[in-house]
Amino acid sequence: MTMADIIKMAALFLALNLLVFWVYFLDKQAARDGRWRISERTLLLLALVGGSLGAVAAQQLLRHKTRKEPFRSVLTAILVMHGALAAVLILSPQWRLYLLQSF
Repeated sequence: MTMADIIKMAALFLALNLLVFWVYFLDKQAARDGRWRISERTLLLLALVGGSLGAVAAQQLLRHKTRKEPFRSVLTAILVMHGALAAVLILSPQWRLYLLQSF
């Protein structure tokens, strides 16, 4: 994997998390204005596909769904799962070799 590939992956990760943050922002605005809302299922799915950091950042910075259970617990579990997965991928040489061969 070249440095250019790493930069592309990081840019995609950043873009995804910014998009998720924006969706949470739109949902917060809709809640304030009494408009149609984005479903919790969709918000959690966006977090699950890789936007957990953007989702948690939006939750904390925008004070959005901070008291809503089980939403809060599920989002925390997704974040922990992503952290564990990242740790395994970074620390395990076997996974790194597998990923390098996949690209």
